[in-house]
Amino acid sequence: MRLKPFALLLSLALLPTPSIASEKTVYGLNEYVQLLDIDQRVAAKLDTGAQTASLSARDIKRFKRDGETWVRFYLAIDDAHAHPIERPLARISKIKRRAGDYNPDEDKSYTARPVIEMDVCMGGALRTIELNLTDRSAFQYPLLIGSDALQRFDALIDPSLKYAAGKPACTTDANPGE
Repeated sequence: MRLKPFALLLSLALLPTPSIASEKTVYGLNEYVQLLDIDQRVAAKLDTGAQTASLSARDIKRFKRDGETWVRFYLAIDDAHAHPIERPLARISKIKRRAGDYNPDEDKSYTARPVIEMDVCMGGALRTIELNLTDRSAFQYPLLIGSDALQRFDALIDPSLKYAAGKPACTTDANPGE
């Protein structure tokens, strides 16, 4: 007996297969995130097209403390953030400029941004991620989470959903390195 191609495909589709997605957490296009180090909850846009995460900051200054480079900044979210935040500088990131943001006279196709590490809670998952600092006050979301951080969260993004993970609910004894 010879099976027709459709019947063969149907029978193969019914075979049990291990699900890679079952190990992932489904997040929406936007999620609430708790920045544990500074006790601040913000709305974030999850963007698989961006590599790094970006936090909205203003008055960004580098300084030395005990021989190491640190960064002092203010959150650029609203006027309520009057106190500076200080974090060790993890590295400097080179971010590609968009076509409209490129000035040929400067001869630089990238922007250098300071990067810090921060413990971030999204849903019930706590991870330490890198955040580059830039003024995002012109954007709707003060935090953009890119693919590097999304991988750390074992994220599966469903762009038809918003706030699928609910309010951040990490326990204080959770391990941010997982």
